[in-house]
Amino acid sequence: MAQKIVIASGKGGVGKSSLTVGLSFALRDLGKRVLAVDCDVGLRSLDLLFCVGDALVFDWGDLSDERCSTEQALIEKGGVSLLAAPLQDDTYTPQQMRDLLARFDDAFDFILIDAPAGIAEEFRLAASSADRAIVVATADEVCLRSACRAAESLRAEGISDLRLVLNRFHASAMEHSFLCNVDDSIDRVGVQLLGVVPEDVHVTFCLPKGEPLPKKSPAKAAWSRIARRICGENVPLKLQ
Repeated sequence: MAQKIVIASGKGGVGKSSLTVGLSFALRDLGKRVLAVDCDVGLRSLDLLFCVGDALVFDWGDLSDERCSTEQALIEKGGVSLLAAPLQDDTYTPQQMRDLLARFDDAFDFILIDAPAGIAEEFRLAASSADRAIVVATADEVCLRSACRAAESLRAEGISDLRLVLNRFHASAMEHSFLCNVDDSIDRVGVQLLGVVPEDVHVTFCLPKGEPLPKKSPAKAAWSRIARRICGENVPLKLQ
């Protein structure tokens, strides 16, 4: 049965969707079968970050409403499969989402669910099928407070296995006290740390073009370490 992991944040702009893409490819590199699901109804972005927007015809709303087949709804990119979110803000229930993702239990090892920012109804829809959660935050006070609220909401949805990823991390800014350090960030969110992803301009410039990140990319290396931890490996923490 596939492990279903919702990737959530309290506020937008923290790089949650780029982390979803990066972890999808990092898990693929470990030999895992990965499905990425965009749950940001009306404001989807994974199709653009996977660079498959022009090929997209159907979304998971079409699949749920039986307007297309499973094969038509899935888009493959570099060994990772994608289910795009509907652009129309229709109402879907948690049970519909659970039934939808249950179709893929035998076909994938991991299903990564990219939740919309915030803690509104579609956030709860994204969390409804998940076994585990990754809370994504940057190390500033505003984002950490909202990440704490997101973590509380995930627990309220019945998810007890939560982990924190500090994204777009600036070690030098932390050293000059412009950002919270790692320990303070963990304390503010109240969630065990899974990994730290350094700020990396390659993420901004390469992902939307469908280009692979260079081998020396700090973010790519961090995604790989996090993916290995997700798979149960004991991997040392690095900040850069």
